[in-house]
Amino acid sequence: METLVFSLTLFFVVLFMFAGIMHILKPKVFKYFIPDYLPKSLVNYIAGGIEFFLGLGLIFSATVKIAALGIFFLMIIFLPIHIWDATKIRPAIGKKWIAYLRIPLQFVLMYIAYLIYTNS
Repeated sequence: METLVFSLTLFFVVLFMFAGIMHILKPKVFKYFIPDYLPKSLVNYIAGGIEFFLGLGLIFSATVKIAALGIFFLMIIFLPIHIWDATKIRPAIGKKWIAYLRIPLQFVLMYIAYLIYTNS
């Protein structure tokens, strides 16, 4: 189990730090995921910063628990956005089936964050 959790933690480090960087480098990609009533640029950069620093937090033993918990709650916050996206006529992610696939994927990501939290 220790090796699995370590591997999942490394995966999350790369995934979340990369996603955070992409929010800064390619903000146009993310603007369609953000509802129109929110300030798109601000929300995008804040979300990217949070993702980057949560991924970074998984590297250090002193912050791994809080980072895993932060990722867990971030996935909960993002879940309604993914549901909203899947119900749009033209989802931001592209194909409708991919948009629907992302919903259960959120629960998988939450479970991985839970595993990291409980085993670190």
